[in-house]
Amino acid sequence: MKNVRKTSALLGGAVALALGLGAQAQEREVTYNGDVAKIINENCVVCHREGGVGPMQFENYDQVRPWAPLISYKVENREMPPYAYDQHVGIQDLEGDWRLADEEIDAIVAWVEQGAPLGDTDIVPPAADLPDANGWTFEPLFGEPHMIIPSMAYDIPANGNDLWSKEFTDPKLTEDRCIKAVQVKPRGDAKAVVHHANSDVYVYDEEGELQQYGQLTEYAMGKWGELMPDGVCRTMPANSLVRWDIHMFPGGVGATAEGGMIKDNVVEIALWFHDDEFAEREDIYQQDLRLYPLREGYENGHLIVPPNGYTMTQGFHSFDHPVRIDSFQPHGHLRMNAASLEKFDPKTGRTTPISQISNWSATWHHSHIYDSEVAPLLAPGQVLVIKQWYDNTADNPNNPDPDQWVYGGSRTGDEMSHAWIAVTHLDDEGYENLVAERREREERSLAGSDDD
Repeated sequence: MKNVRKTSALLGGAVALALGLGAQAQEREVTYNGDVAKIINENCVVCHREGGVGPMQFENYDQVRPWAPLISYKVENREMPPYAYDQHVGIQDLEGDWRLADEEIDAIVAWVEQGAPLGDTDIVPPAADLPDANGWTFEPLFGEPHMIIPSMAYDIPANGNDLWSKEFTDPKLTEDRCIKAVQVKPRGDAKAVVHHANSDVYVYDEEGELQQYGQLTEYAMGKWGELMPDGVCRTMPANSLVRWDIHMFPGGVGATAEGGMIKDNVVEIALWFHDDEFAEREDIYQQDLRLYPLREGYENGHLIVPPNGYTMTQGFHSFDHPVRIDSFQPHGHLRMNAASLEKFDPKTGRTTPISQISNWSATWHHSHIYDSEVAPLLAPGQVLVIKQWYDNTADNPNNPDPDQWVYGGSRTGDEMSHAWIAVTHLDDEGYENLVAERREREERSLAGSDDD
């Protein structure tokens, strides 16, 4: 997992990996002090440290060396860092991408194959630039959150059935604000037992009735937050209320839970806002986050995954106006193992891949945020095609019992089939401007290639 310093650089589009190892790593000695410590410190220690979510510590050579073969296996198979997103399929330019570069993977593999040497003891590896374990993802970029909205406090037992809480919180917002970034974070040990924490915005209508305005954000285990592209507004209305929908799983799932009762569990939403003048710009478009269901593949209206079997679901969604797809976050539970997003053009019959996520895991939900320069554009009538796959066999390492029938439902042991997608709603002029900008960039790029 990238540390905050590196993640922040990624978010700003400023990271350039210059390791230059790759094939060279096979031709020279690769050492911990000279090569590997930097990679470990920048990508692993943020979780694998004292008090971190990783099950072992990687803060120095003595801690890393016993795990070297496993580290090599995990990174070579792209199981670590835990960011499941397929290489070379669809859009690869993502904000806050945790995946290791090929050169970094080659270096670790070569190091282990050479016996995992320490190297020159006079070389002092750069220390890990670690964020506060209880800090906020976007604090290095935007400073302290402008608003923090806490849930009620709950005591979560060490074991038992799933728990849910639905409550309203008044953030006491006195004016409409445009959200720049948002993060949901369970406090402390609660991160191991909070399955999800969704939040809706409600407002009072003219008759004084409370009505749903839209989705504020969504959290599922492992999600680091949402960042809004430039030129969009996800509105938080004045005098609105936030309705929590928190799902808790006693004992935890796939994390290093302590196994005892967690006292006073609190979930918090951190918000960073644009300044007041932002919403007055003429080039601002509205963005929303919604749940997009996948119902094709259901049997008689029900999601069913048979014992020792497989299931696939699909969803098809189109718009009557042009849009840009800003992020994609598939959602399922313990039997879901893969998802994809495609664009289908009924005029041409062509399907274009956008994202493929194999080896998906319910313990690491990611909102895959596309770089705004390559985020998919959909003209009216073009179709988003969402697919998800489910594996209820013993080959699925997350499967607690392959002999069980699994049905759609809210419990952790049930299954779900939907995706959270952030969409910027454009008008014809905005759409054409984006298309023209991308065409111009492509032409400049081609011209530059021709000059070489």
